[in-house]
Amino acid sequence: MDPIESFETIISRTPFRLPLGGGGTDLPSYYKQFGGFFISAAINKYMSIVIHRNFSKSLRLAYSKTEIVNTPEEIDHPLIREGLKKTGIKHGIEIMSFADIPASTGLGSSGSFAVGLLKGLYAVKREYRSPGDLADEACDISMNILKEPSGKQDEYVASFGGIRAYTVSKSGKVESEELKLSQSTIAELESNIMLFYTGMTRSSGDVLGQQQKNIRSGSSVEYMHRIKEIGLKSKEALEKGDLTRFGELLHEHWLEKKKVTTNMTNSIIDGYVDVARENGAIGEKLLGAGGGGFLMVYAEKDHRKIRLAMEKMNLVEQRFRFDFEGSKVVYNI
Repeated sequence: MDPIESFETIISRTPFRLPLGGGGTDLPSYYKQFGGFFISAAINKYMSIVIHRNFSKSLRLAYSKTEIVNTPEEIDHPLIREGLKKTGIKHGIEIMSFADIPASTGLGSSGSFAVGLLKGLYAVKREYRSPGDLADEACDISMNILKEPSGKQDEYVASFGGIRAYTVSKSGKVESEELKLSQSTIAELESNIMLFYTGMTRSSGDVLGQQQKNIRSGSSVEYMHRIKEIGLKSKEALEKGDLTRFGELLHEHWLEKKKVTTNMTNSIIDGYVDVARENGAIGEKLLGAGGGGFLMVYAEKDHRKIRLAMEKMNLVEQRFRFDFEGSKVVYNI
């Protein structure tokens, strides 16, 4: 029996990610020369992909626009087109997506979309993929097929979930390790990390493209070495439960990250950072490629003071908790 005829509706749920150290070393321009290392956490803000059987045998897609086509090759949405081609599904389904967080805000929405889509499509076929294989296939679509200037972080964190360290070899192979954190450390991190939406969206491709260009030319390599070193120290601090040191390293990471490319920040964002620090923040950085999106702030006291200061600048806080399940199918009939 065609697997398309044996299901009605499948819903996958895939977390967004919160980078905690070493970000940028997952880019091929860096790891192919030096190997990469980063730590990142999944959070309970999700990309949901709904796949429903379509009796007309066509392909119907609903995201920011609607497409009705007969073959995958006709699809405009690049991730859906290549996801269908990779899984071999050619007809008879409807795909819809819903996100808790807007795109282009630094929380890895494209990676979560790709992983969640593949998770759902393989569930249609009743085929299992490990978290590593799922992430690797999603990375193959974005990095090799679509030639996006992206790295490995978003897809791997979305697929595995949890708070983990990832080591990227020069060949691009990724090894994942769950951080050894106490429950009190996890609770403190959830309490002390604040996310503020700056209201500015940006094209991560533009920022990452320039970043990779600077790494290849050698102008940013020393900064990236330092960022990887900070990532390794952050892992040590987290596993020791030394969260004050983690916050200090977060600030050091931001200082190095700003040097990688000129479009990483601007005077408005720098002003937000200054106000956060003036009101008690220990560490801070823009999430994702930079240039806009969410500002992450770490503070062990004065939370209300920081929140009021950010609110006066019209920044919107997004509360969260960590996700330890990764991409999963939550509904299948």
